[in-house]
Amino acid sequence: MPSLKAPGNLIVSIQIVVQIMPQKDLPGFAERDFEAVKAFVSDVLLDRTTHETSLVDLIAYGDGHFRAIFRPSYFMTPDSKSTPSRSQWSTLKKKLKRHDHQIFVFKDYGMVACANDERCCYIDFGFFRE
Repeated sequence: MPSLKAPGNLIVSIQIVVQIMPQKDLPGFAERDFEAVKAFVSDVLLDRTTHETSLVDLIAYGDGHFRAIFRPSYFMTPDSKSTPSRSQWSTLKKKLKRHDHQIFVFKDYGMVACANDERCCYIDFGFFRE
């Protein structure tokens, strides 16, 4: 235990206790048909003016959750900056939840490399069991 000598010959001991809190367990995810999930995400990421989806790829994981990889143009307007804002991500999360109330959206999101040395956005999600 570290000790400090304070003025007047007073010795002060400091004890630091670190407690590691367990992470909350993730919910169990329902199995969903890959093509149905792909259609769902494609529709959510659809540009209503051009009728093109921003979805580049959908990855299914063994635990039942998915990663949608999509073009950042989904977020961008001509005057916007190069990376999506926190507000834009939050709006996308809310949009996903409005389209399917059984969806669980992970906190983490961001940018990943995709085709032709470009950067794409990703968001992870799963569907709650009934």
